[in-house]
Amino acid sequence: MSAALVSAAMMWPVPWLPFPLTMTLRRSGDKVAGKWGCGMAEMGKDGVIAVAGASPGRRILACGVVYGLGALLIYLAFVEPPALPLLIILVGFGCAILWLAETLRRVTRLQIVLRAEGLFVDNGMLLAEMDEIVSIDRGALAFKPSNGFTLKLKSKHPRSWAPGVWWRFGRFVGVGGAVSAGQAKFMAERIALVLAQRDAD
Repeated sequence: MSAALVSAAMMWPVPWLPFPLTMTLRRSGDKVAGKWGCGMAEMGKDGVIAVAGASPGRRILACGVVYGLGALLIYLAFVEPPALPLLIILVGFGCAILWLAETLRRVTRLQIVLRAEGLFVDNGMLLAEMDEIVSIDRGALAFKPSNGFTLKLKSKHPRSWAPGVWWRFGRFVGVGGAVSAGQAKFMAERIALVLAQRDAD
């Protein structure tokens, strides 16, 4: 894959999010490029190997459905008010779903960035170091997000979740959901290639 194709990946602005920034993206030039046998021809700006983000269509559909569900619950609660306990439950669920929809809208503006050091979110958060990755699973029957893949790590990590983009639970990291299928596939292939090269060494 040429550098021109990699650099053509769509980049969106990064919103503020209440996620801890666990690691700042590092820039290490030629040293990074050669660590896993990834030549500079395969890497884009700042040593980026692959980028995956939410596709516009999936993002609009996902946000629209969740926003609509939250609004519908609140609407039903006030158009035909049930008993007070049920009214409180409906309004509470509706507000919670609207909050989830807004979180989904924000996090789907993020992109997943693959570098020689590992897998990052473009706000600087580290998802998985390359040395920690044991295997990648992207088969049709795999436990993975839609249009994505799952990484198995050597050790457990704190749980975290960005709906529609990625999740991390114990020794597993999943990427996918609203993410572009083509970008996720290319990223998975790059990770598989790096693991194959590492195992061969």
